[in-house]
Amino acid sequence: MEMERVIEFPHTHMDRRPRKRQRLGWDVPQAAPKAQLGMFCGQDIGSMASFASSRAPSDITTNSLFVKGVAPNGSPPRREDDKDGHYIFALGENLTSRYKIHSKMGEGTFGQVLECWDREKKEMVAIKIVRGVKKYREAAMIEIEVLQQLGKFDKGGNRCVQIRNWFDYRNHICIVFEKLGPSLYDFLRKNNYRSFPIDLVREIGRQLLECVAFMHDMRLIHTDLKPENILLVSPEYVKVPDYKASSRSPKDSSYFKRVPKSSAIKVIDFGSTTYERQDQSYIVSTRHYRAPEVILGLGWSYPCDIWSVGCILVELCSGEALFQTHENLEHLAMMERVLGPMPLHILKRVDRHAEKYVRRGRLDWPEGATSRESIKAVLKLPRLQNLIMQHVDHSAGDLIHLVQGLLRYDPLDRLTAREALRHPFFSRDHLRRS
Repeated sequence: MEMERVIEFPHTHMDRRPRKRQRLGWDVPQAAPKAQLGMFCGQDIGSMASFASSRAPSDITTNSLFVKGVAPNGSPPRREDDKDGHYIFALGENLTSRYKIHSKMGEGTFGQVLECWDREKKEMVAIKIVRGVKKYREAAMIEIEVLQQLGKFDKGGNRCVQIRNWFDYRNHICIVFEKLGPSLYDFLRKNNYRSFPIDLVREIGRQLLECVAFMHDMRLIHTDLKPENILLVSPEYVKVPDYKASSRSPKDSSYFKRVPKSSAIKVIDFGSTTYERQDQSYIVSTRHYRAPEVILGLGWSYPCDIWSVGCILVELCSGEALFQTHENLEHLAMMERVLGPMPLHILKRVDRHAEKYVRRGRLDWPEGATSRESIKAVLKLPRLQNLIMQHVDHSAGDLIHLVQGLLRYDPLDRLTAREALRHPFFSRDHLRRS
């Protein structure tokens, strides 16, 4: 019979600062929808498959290190990982003697997320099982360290997902999290990419900026903010008439759209988080949410998170990603189409890798386009003001002004998270009027 010793590490005693990390594959193609975290299970009964837990976070043991022997009949058979280093498992198996695998919640380039029953705390948790590959193991250790730092100061656990503990099991770093609801991306997807009501966008935007301000105060830059990495705390939703589908019969399911019952959110995925430094010029952020200074090789800092927030707010009120592209020059051309021309002083400073995107002091577009389809994709985009006004019935002016401040080309001119939180869009007057 197999006996295993599993070292389990409570997060409360980790106090190492994140190391500078190598680029870890930010530019890999987006995973298919089935691979998104917080995925839905096809339910339509007022609650979505989730990371949600009705229990408050439990206290984690204060022992700095403890070892648990797995019960003789509790260990699954040893299996080889798959060709990409993913852990192979079966539902109902144990993941150490403490956790029982209940379901698979999602998969990504990092590994898998499993819903597990915590026998000790008597609650469901989400366990991120990282691929048994060196660079992903290193990224997981960075994430653990960052989560520990954030947890020290986010006492109420209201901003960032809460880590329960972590352990190294059969060459896989396993991070145990509280269970939350679906990601904003998955909610949009399940809702046929229909927009959120503006007042919900306001509350989500406020919480997101509070989290970013909190991180920036700690000198941390998330670098991968996107709807997939923002989770609703609760999976519950209500169905309301979709007035933009008013031509349809109320008996038609598409006449209704889902709205989360609660606006509470938490930010996840801190494997790409880094401390602010002077020499940061490697590529960060998922494509659609990547700031111009990252693409142009100008170096980046806190403002790259702010740009991502601006893109996210537009997506929440329109239902679709603002910049749907996978190519740098087309991406920059889309920015100019939506936001106006880039300043000359920005284009003059591009690094040698981005020089090909600029000619005679302006963006090399449409001359440098790869196809007619690319040119058409850029031309069909509306200006930012028009795009927001198409989808927002009230507060449009304030939202436009806020997003313009978040999406300024020059990172030095971009609003900070604290400045954005003081914007009139978030004032109590809106709440009284709505």
